[in-house]
Amino acid sequence: MTEQSSPQKQVISFAAPASFDAQAVAIHEVCINEPRVHSSRLEPHSLRERFQNPPVWEPEITDESRHALAMDIVSKRQAAGKVTRAAVLIPLVLNEAGLSVLLTQRTDHLHDHAGQISFPGGRMDPEDQSPYDTALRESQEEIGLSPDGVEIIGHLPQYLTVSGYSVTPVVGLVKPQAEYALDAFEVADVFEVPLHFLMDPANHQVRVWESDRGGRRFYSMPYENRFIWGATAGMLRNLYHLLKV
Repeated sequence: MTEQSSPQKQVISFAAPASFDAQAVAIHEVCINEPRVHSSRLEPHSLRERFQNPPVWEPEITDESRHALAMDIVSKRQAAGKVTRAAVLIPLVLNEAGLSVLLTQRTDHLHDHAGQISFPGGRMDPEDQSPYDTALRESQEEIGLSPDGVEIIGHLPQYLTVSGYSVTPVVGLVKPQAEYALDAFEVADVFEVPLHFLMDPANHQVRVWESDRGGRRFYSMPYENRFIWGATAGMLRNLYHLLKV
């Protein structure tokens, strides 16, 4: 299933409270009727080709991005000079057993998305020439990922958030590192998830948070003892949509 094919319902237009426990929200459905990405498309050469010559495909608009568009949040903040351009790196690690996605666990004291699982990345600095520069710089600062070991192969459509961020997900093939130097203030841990697991919609859950102001749908992709959800899961869904066609 996709967000577009689901029944329309009233949705909330504000961010979840700091105490929000996404994992406690009931599973609405699992995307078992969608095809998984064939293993041949998860090889480095196939991924390069897909980004160089993308097919016609439709990115999925999550409730969060839909709220930002419906409320005109981004344009209003942009007019006020308050929109925040950002970029993240979706690092596809070149392991012998196959590609895996490198993810970070954010520390619990951060102002935005505390404790959540995310890609390395952050706000664009004035000296950054492109989102690619931002993604590489932030990845080096946050987890010590060497830019020399990253081959950028493309990017996904921008992801809009209700907090006023416009995020460009940059995709790169990454040489494995023996260890990572974590920024202790921002990053509590790093870990890897097999790409084939994340590109199998049988592992994509749709959850619906209900409140007195409506409901909000979001994706989750639990893996072992990790709970991937929200914007990170939304960006992975768009990578899935690009690769499945």
